[in-house]
Amino acid sequence: MPTETINVDGMSCGHCVQTIKDAVGGISAVKRVEVLLDEKEVIVDYEGGEDVIATAKAAIKEAGFDIL
Repeated sequence: MPTETINVDGMSCGHCVQTIKDAVGGISAVKRVEVLLDEKEVIVDYEGGEDVIATAKAAIKEAGFDIL
């Protein structure tokens, strides 16, 4: 199962972490989401191609965060 690390700006609290987990975790091909607040990283385990990561990045942006 592929893993991708996405660098995210704008996370500052536990609510931000949960918002991103909910947004990315709602994608059917995503199997696991880990959000590292201090590192500003979102780690995604997924099935499928790079389109899954593009969808995850779009979901993060839609939730109000910036991709670095």
